Amino acid sequence: MVIKRNQELVLNIEKMAFGGKGVAFLEGFVVFVERGLPGERVRAKVYKKKRDYAEARVLEVFEPSPHRTEPPCRYVPYCGGCQWQHISYKAQLEYKSGFVREALSHLGGIKEIAVEPIIPSEKTFGYRNKMEFSFSDRAWLPPEEFKKGLSIPSFSLGLHVPGTFNKVIDMEECLLQAHEGNEILRLVKSYAASSGLPAYNQKTHEGFWRFLCLRHSHARNEWMVNLVTSEEREDVLAPLAQKLKSHIPAIRSVVNNITRRRAGVAVGEREAILLGEGIIEDQIGPYLFRISANSFFQTNSKGAERLYEKVVEYAALSGKEMVMDLYCGTGTISIFLAKWASKVVGLELSGTAIKDARKNCKENSIENCEFISGDIRETLSFIKEAPDVVVVDPPRAGMHKDVVKGLLGLSPPIVVYVSCNPSTMARDMAMMKGHYRLEKVQPVDMFPHTYHVESVARLVKIKAQ
Repeated sequence: MVIKRNQELVLNIEKMAFGGKGVAFLEGFVVFVERGLPGERVRAKVYKKKRDYAEARVLEVFEPSPHRTEPPCRYVPYCGGCQWQHISYKAQLEYKSGFVREALSHLGGIKEIAVEPIIPSEKTFGYRNKMEFSFSDRAWLPPEEFKKGLSIPSFSLGLHVPGTFNKVIDMEECLLQAHEGNEILRLVKSYAASSGLPAYNQKTHEGFWRFLCLRHSHARNEWMVNLVTSEEREDVLAPLAQKLKSHIPAIRSVVNNITRRRAGVAVGEREAILLGEGIIEDQIGPYLFRISANSFFQTNSKGAERLYEKVVEYAALSGKEMVMDLYCGTGTISIFLAKWASKVVGLELSGTAIKDARKNCKENSIENCEFISGDIRETLSFIKEAPDVVVVDPPRAGMHKDVVKGLLGLSPPIVVYVSCNPSTMARDMAMMKGHYRLEKVQPVDMFPHTYHVESVARLVKIKAQ
């Protein structure tokens, strides 16, 4: 069957794909359907056509799924922050568990899998402790508003349209953050728009206002506001900091990251503190973490606590073990394990993250952790003491094959694998087959209304016959 771009099709959605789209088949040809749910019959319009597949958007639902719900957010379906607000939370959890099982079976070749019931998020809205909004000198209008001939605002602050780098939806709120964050969003937008200074243009690379980044401590109910600009203007930003503090006393720090780099990344080349100490404090479990504007911290604090508790359970430590924590980041997992281990050694590429890890240990009076900075492919060879347990928490791309080789060479009795991507987890498990047996996997939902799912896997060394 020949399928063309802009063609309208009637499709039966058969399953959900990792990536958040429904999957339909036409004479064996795959069509990924945005906002399509398994069991639905829809009319959809093709917007992308490749040799092996097409992508389409739902225009009309003839037979809706019982799991389809009305999204509470006014910016659905244009915003890229959520993909799944139109799906009941119970169904979201089922789909995510299915992603883990299917990846391990099809990509990992592991048929007998003990996938535990997924751990849900405590909150389904207001759960994010960090949000990043972009300024733009040209707001993106939804099609229905554009067709009305409405003038396009020359100043906007919000989130990007999916798949674009320069199209920003002007927003008044995001339901994924706590309500004070939306007050800050509106105050900053109003002040910036009346400042006389232009928003940044990603094509010309001109303009002053670049990003607004908000961090929230759920444990302390305190906020950090990070204003990312192209130059330092204390005369403009200091009054804004004072205005924010007077309206929202829970704001503890306001900082200004300044960058002239063209890359659309909300990290400054230097930082100026406008109010407070330039940090906030949050907790994961009983442990305290000092968070600066550019330091890494898990986006869902309560979800991270449940994830790390499962890591501790799967490690099954007695207090005598030497534990290695690969891709340790700022040391959060190392700190969680330290109480139960004789020693924890963390390996991490980022020197800045290692500095934060050492600070976090000092803050929590942890004395049995040590950290090594550098490429893990190389630093693994520095380890002379055989670890009893290795915890691996790689980035979305998974482990490098040389790291897998080094891990197999260390041959620890237990490996605990923490994953943010079922596909790369399955690929890495396939490389470890024959050496390790996958005992069980625990999915954890830390990002409601998105297709993302975290997992913790316990692997046991296969004894030589």
